[in-house]
Amino acid sequence: MKLAPGCYKCLRGLVHQAAELATDDVSLKQRAISEAMTILDNEFSYNQLSLVIATKIHKIVGEVTHNPDPYRSMKEMEMTLARELCPELSLRAKRSNLHEDELRDRLQLAAAANALDFFKDLSSIRDDIRQPVSFVVDDSEHLEAKLRNASHVLYLADNAGELYFDLPLVKWMRQFAQVIYVVKPSPVQNDLTLEDVRKSGLEAEFGRIMSTGAASPGIVFSLASAQFKREFESADLVFAKGMGHYEALSELSPEGRFFYCLKAKCRPVADSLRVPIDSYVAMLQ
Repeated sequence: MKLAPGCYKCLRGLVHQAAELATDDVSLKQRAISEAMTILDNEFSYNQLSLVIATKIHKIVGEVTHNPDPYRSMKEMEMTLARELCPELSLRAKRSNLHEDELRDRLQLAAAANALDFFKDLSSIRDDIRQPVSFVVDDSEHLEAKLRNASHVLYLADNAGELYFDLPLVKWMRQFAQVIYVVKPSPVQNDLTLEDVRKSGLEAEFGRIMSTGAASPGIVFSLASAQFKREFESADLVFAKGMGHYEALSELSPEGRFFYCLKAKCRPVADSLRVPIDSYVAMLQ
């Protein structure tokens, strides 16, 4: 998915947010904003991907401020919130699931946590995650059929707090295929990293975990590791959480093996998916 007119404002907001979080030093903050805005203005094009520019923004902000993880405190708060809410939502799902549809139950739970949004305050996020999930696009039946014929699945993780909500679905998928849980190698935005998984104490429960090899939102294939690209090419199914992964994978030819699970939190993504903004999507492409 290429950039849309509304993406410039969002990326400009990202520049200022990252710099504000990275340092209290006013001069460093101003320099980081200046250099990041130069990148944004030079790179912004309707033939470009937002996640490519976002990766460069985070890199320069980190270098200028000497802070490789500006979103650390925000991530820790989001992970605490998600850890608290997951048992509540899991219990609610079990009570309401009269048809015992195990896949839909777990898919809706995983999708609920995609309401995590580093542009929103924690109170709003808490309310959003607690809202029932109804998929505007629902290809869950196709997902189960794909899983029954798969042997190798990549599960692309998104926001750090989502791991608690992802785990039941990952475990369910493992009855059909080998599932590799894919995270980032090092901090970028509030994305889940290898270190975050280790600190959560859930590393062993996820089974096999690997990184993309690049600290980028979504997947920037030109930066990804050779190992990740091999696993990606050989996977029977790529389960992709979040808008960043949709933005990257939607640029590839539809192969019937990309499954998107996300909340369309911005107008350009919603328009690309042809759904109302803030809709939940479970879509095979």
